[in-house]
Amino acid sequence: MSEFTRPLNAWAGRSEHAQTCRQVSALIVEKKLLIVDDDPLMTDSLGFLLQQEGYEVVVAATGAEAIESARSCTPDLVLLDVGLPDLNGVEVCRRLRAFWHGPVIVLTARRQEADKVIGLDAGADDYVTKPFSSSELLARIRAGLRRAQHIGSGPAALGEIIVGDLHINRDSRTVTMEGQPVHLSARELDLLILLAERVGMALPRRYLFDSIWGPHFFGDERALDVYIRALRKKIEPDPDRPVYILTVRGVGYRLACPAAV
Repeated sequence: MSEFTRPLNAWAGRSEHAQTCRQVSALIVEKKLLIVDDDPLMTDSLGFLLQQEGYEVVVAATGAEAIESARSCTPDLVLLDVGLPDLNGVEVCRRLRAFWHGPVIVLTARRQEADKVIGLDAGADDYVTKPFSSSELLARIRAGLRRAQHIGSGPAALGEIIVGDLHINRDSRTVTMEGQPVHLSARELDLLILLAERVGMALPRRYLFDSIWGPHFFGDERALDVYIRALRKKIEPDPDRPVYILTVRGVGYRLACPAAV
């Protein structure tokens, strides 16, 4: 059973749904997190935990409240439950991405990879499967906020992604490594951008393949490995010992910052 199935003692007795933009005071406010969940037991438990970690917390009980809160409160990160009473969490994520580009962590009870891929397709940055521990969730939040520092959060333009000595400009579709231009094919660049937009996160093979080739492509999925090898030859100091594009066994690939490997 998840430790988030009941409120912590300090919050016991609360039964009302949290109101949009309800502020939970913190001893040291570092970042503002938006929790989107219609279960008051979950939001109270999460709110107390995050308060203890020094975060400022805003709570929304519906998808509509979440969108309104994201516009008015400008959170640094969103924790988004999939099962909401009005809008599906995936649809909420799609609508958020129309005006806000901070990290989104989807909270889901669904274990199938297809459900996780749908969330990533909608613009989520990460997912946590219920039941989860507080340590796992806090680690995912810290990682999401770190990634946001690399690629920028809030209502930002496409612009440039910098990962170590690798610079990717999405506006001009150019890449440099240690200041030298790297010539990539259109598909190689699309794949690199996809990895870079979620730097540090392990992306499933199926998600990468569907995003680049489309879900209706029936060719050899090993084409993904061919493009990964081509990218490594062009950006890695030593393609046989990659430090940027790493294989995550049983999952897929992730783009890493060498200093953080």
